Amino acid sequence: MEFGLFDHMDHGAGTVAEDFEHRLRLAEAGEALGFTRFHATEHHGTPLSVAPSPSLLMAALAQRTRRLRFGPLVWNLPLYNPLRLAEEIAMLDQISGGRLEMGVGRGASPIELRLHNIAPEEAEPRFEEALELILLILRGEGGQVDFSGRFFRAEGLPVVIGPVQAPHPPLWYGVTRAATVARIAPRRMNIVTSHDATAARPITDAYRALLAPGQAEPLMGINRHAVVAESDAAALALGRRAYAAWHRSFTHLWRLKGGAPHTLMFPPDFDALLASGKALAGSPASVRAQLAAQIRDSGCNYVLARFAFGDMRAEESLASQALFAREVMGEFAPLHCNG
Repeated sequence: MEFGLFDHMDHGAGTVAEDFEHRLRLAEAGEALGFTRFHATEHHGTPLSVAPSPSLLMAALAQRTRRLRFGPLVWNLPLYNPLRLAEEIAMLDQISGGRLEMGVGRGASPIELRLHNIAPEEAEPRFEEALELILLILRGEGGQVDFSGRFFRAEGLPVVIGPVQAPHPPLWYGVTRAATVARIAPRRMNIVTSHDATAARPITDAYRALLAPGQAEPLMGINRHAVVAESDAAALALGRRAYAAWHRSFTHLWRLKGGAPHTLMFPPDFDALLASGKALAGSPASVRAQLAAQIRDSGCNYVLARFAFGDMRAEESLASQALFAREVMGEFAPLHCNG
């Protein structure tokens, strides 16, 4: 069992500069506490993310940490020039000494795609083409790349730098349906879902069914808001306050532009989130019990915890993260989650 950090990089109660420093401090502390990775989203035009350029955030993380691996969940590939992003990926992997994790996706919010003048119905084919070309470029150091697609072309493209991790950094993908697994399994993508444990189980089962005997498992993660305090009451009070602010950011674009959120998997109040199994909250003992049930029921082998969200202050999220690491995490390090 591995544990990582996840962050929407949503705007808090202070300044944007304070938001950045808050998350960098969490990453530094998380590295010392034994978390293995830091993942951050990409969003545009919304307080759900004050870090719309994941590459810039990853460059900062490379300088503030020494062992922690990190990467976006995800780079929204339809928004990028594949050559430019492939070069940034190679740079980040070189700068960090081979610690980059390469999360990729097609963009879940049609509003954000339209902000970039991308038709939502083109997102999937753009994603597939962009990923194919990016992987060609990352594998092509010292040579030239040729590619002809509907959206992207390359003719005699010189490739000067490549990543440290050959042929490319580990791939990640956010999964909501078990049917998606067959499409991403050939690339050995690690996966994450925000589903509750029962809904996550068909996804992890489907992936394991596609593995050859003895083949190493990819990381299959569940993503949870997490609040740990000395008592259940203290954790719930903090979670309720911070989650209300986070949910306002989560729904901001939809309230501004109309419609409903692209996913209804996050209810409007923290108690409902906790009851659904999509959060971990309480004293260390309570969270250990919640987590044991979720690991058992989901079939996961990786847990991503979101300790900073909404108007949570740095001192609050740092304390929650430290309690989780010291009094919860160690209980599950030896667990095997094959069900």
